[in-house]
Amino acid sequence: QVQLVESGGGLVQPGGSLRLSCEASGFTFDSYDIGWFRQAPGKEREGVSCITRRGGAVYYEDSVRGRFRISRDNVKNTAYLQMNNLTPEDTAVYYCAAAEGWKNGARWYHTTEYDYWGQGTQVTVSS
Repeated sequence: QVQLVESGGGLVQPGGSLRLSCEASGFTFDSYDIGWFRQAPGKEREGVSCITRRGGAVYYEDSVRGRFRISRDNVKNTAYLQMNNLTPEDTAVYYCAAAEGWKNGARWYHTTEYDYWGQGTQVTVSS
């Protein structure tokens, strides 16, 4: 079956770092763009970052640009999100998702464009 499994979340102090992993199985990983999204309590799910099929292009939400780095290893069928200089505003459940095709006019941060989703991993930034 299709699976995306996030790991690497946890409790970290402000200014700290975490690296999230997204292990994929059950589909052709390198045919899909991979996005990272997050959802905090009471807030909408928002796009954090996206990387294209072979890693040729990356996209970031404004508040994480320069602090987070997305990457992927198509041999290992795994995507990553390196998160540095974390702040309490980064606290959320983080999800990875896979998108094979894009509708005309779609953007990387549109959740409806993604075909598969992981279960999420909790990131808590607190002193």
